[in-house]
Amino acid sequence: MKQNITILGATGSIGTNTLDVLSRHLDHYQVFALTASKQVDLILAQCAQFKPKYAVMAEESAGRQLADRVKAEGLRVEVLWGPEALDFVSSHEEVDAVMAAIVGAAGLSPCLAAAHAGKRLLLANKEALVVGGEVFLNAVKKGGARLLPIDSEHSAVFQSLPEDPATWADRIDQIILTASGGPFRSRDPATLKSVTPEEACAHPNWVMGRKISVDSATMMNKALEVIEARYLFGVTPDQLNVVIHPQSIIHSMVKYKDTSVVAQLGTPDMRVPIAYGLSWPERITSGAQGLDFHHLKAMTFEAIDDHGHPERFPGLKLAWHALKAASGTCAVLNAANEIAVEAFLNKHIRFDQIHRVNTETLSKVTPASPQSLPDLLSLDAQSRAHALEVVRACRS
Repeated sequence: MKQNITILGATGSIGTNTLDVLSRHLDHYQVFALTASKQVDLILAQCAQFKPKYAVMAEESAGRQLADRVKAEGLRVEVLWGPEALDFVSSHEEVDAVMAAIVGAAGLSPCLAAAHAGKRLLLANKEALVVGGEVFLNAVKKGGARLLPIDSEHSAVFQSLPEDPATWADRIDQIILTASGGPFRSRDPATLKSVTPEEACAHPNWVMGRKISVDSATMMNKALEVIEARYLFGVTPDQLNVVIHPQSIIHSMVKYKDTSVVAQLGTPDMRVPIAYGLSWPERITSGAQGLDFHHLKAMTFEAIDDHGHPERFPGLKLAWHALKAASGTCAVLNAANEIAVEAFLNKHIRFDQIHRVNTETLSKVTPASPQSLPDLLSLDAQSRAHALEVVRACRS
């Protein structure tokens, strides 16, 4: 029987790559629901091609517009909108797997809904774990969901680990996440204040959305991945490390207690981890180009401050700070960073002020221990309010 797939964030980079993989295997998969925020034209085209049962828009105005156009096109797709609709298509009894690709904390509620419903949850939304933490993991456990990482780094770690998670603690010495270094790996930190949004979004290896591209440029993306890895693989913060690997061929590594290192290699194409998540424990074709070892260039590695400028990526250290601080601190960091990146993209603050927004928000918010989704959302809102205050201070 075909597996029914809901894609949260269908019009983003992960969503469109997921649909590309699915288009190659329509004998095994069918799209149950597609969701988006505002891109009506694109999701309409996706509905015409993949014929989902449901299409969901995050905003009502976009939902009503899509409903009118679906009707005009004669498509048999039911259009819904709003947060409750996202939860509905994530937890529906007919759904087998959910691709969680909504960017930011907005994806937390539907991820929790899928977890409670025991779905195979393909996690590309790292914020579900960064913000949700133990609350999210408890939902996965209680609901009997299967959590599979889609981020290329976490998928690489998962592919490099033994199949039985019960053996991980006894075998792992260290998890090593690789980072390309982004577009400013060798740039003089003194010049970063003049960086434009266009420069920050020009990633040398990966094609990504604007928010995650900026995070890659500041290395906050890697900080969030460190936090996510802590929860995904049950290691301590001190067992997590980051190394710069500019070629993005080795996607991450696991160092075992006998000093052996197991790594996953591949071209920088998100269709590879997407295909693995969809088919695990089997493997299906992804459409990505394979490595040609006869023509592969040299692979190099650098420590974060190899160029003598540790201040180039100050945000990376916030991952370990947040993991060792009070419960909820990771949620504060994520909220502050979302506000800071949005402010930078809108040219309200400079590139180098993103870190200021993050650190000052962390100093202003004392998180209680969140125990539920309402607790997390309240903490998220509080953190965003403080971050906006810092943004205003930066502009004055």
